[in-house]
Amino acid sequence: MLKNKVVAITGASSGIGYATALCLSKNKMKIAIGARRTKKLEELKTKILKNGSEVMSQELDVSKKQSCKSFIKNIINKWNRIDFLINNAGIMPLSFIKNLKIAEWDKMIRVNLQGTLYCTGFVIPHMMKQKSGHIINISSVAGKIVFPAGSVYCATKHAINAFSEGLRQEFSNKYSIKVTVIEPGLVNTELTNTITDNSLQNFVENSKKLISLKAEDIANTIHFAIKSQNYANINEVLIRPISQKL
Repeated sequence: MLKNKVVAITGASSGIGYATALCLSKNKMKIAIGARRTKKLEELKTKILKNGSEVMSQELDVSKKQSCKSFIKNIINKWNRIDFLINNAGIMPLSFIKNLKIAEWDKMIRVNLQGTLYCTGFVIPHMMKQKSGHIINISSVAGKIVFPAGSVYCATKHAINAFSEGLRQEFSNKYSIKVTVIEPGLVNTELTNTITDNSLQNFVENSKKLISLKAEDIANTIHFAIKSQNYANINEVLIRPISQKL
């Protein structure tokens, strides 16, 4: 069912994006991967080809509108359609508001929120024309709860949840465009590497000691959502490790 379907994945150079590209490549899909770290993309591209899938890689900075536009345009030029868009790119430089890491707030909003808006905005006209498609937005348990030092991060993920529901209402019934928001809890990825607030060092170290989900677990969840029947719209999946309380 997924063979030869076209999927675009942002933030594919590591973590959930990387694992998802590999997972879906086993289904002989046509996979477009984008991220800032092109060397990582080339490594991933080689693995995807070994799995028997076609692949296109491109440097992508989702915080820049033209970069997102170029990514989507080049996929359409190559394969003439996009069946799935996985908005995965994101950063998590947690900090307490009192420390005024304003540059980090701005970057988080640009990457986590505006990047999702840009890529979705550029892909929607093609999916409307096809009268089919599936947009998967990677949110977080932080889209459900708020915690100290996570005010801005949580705000971006709450916004992704609201945006996803708005997309569903606008496009699912009329254009058969599915929308799924995935809300992972603690996942073992590079996400905590973006935290520069020294007062959170204990938090970072303690989180690394906890039993967390693997990126492959989220990739499998995405696979479950996109292989669902045409009439089924899996709108929201919240997945935590069993050891996580909040």
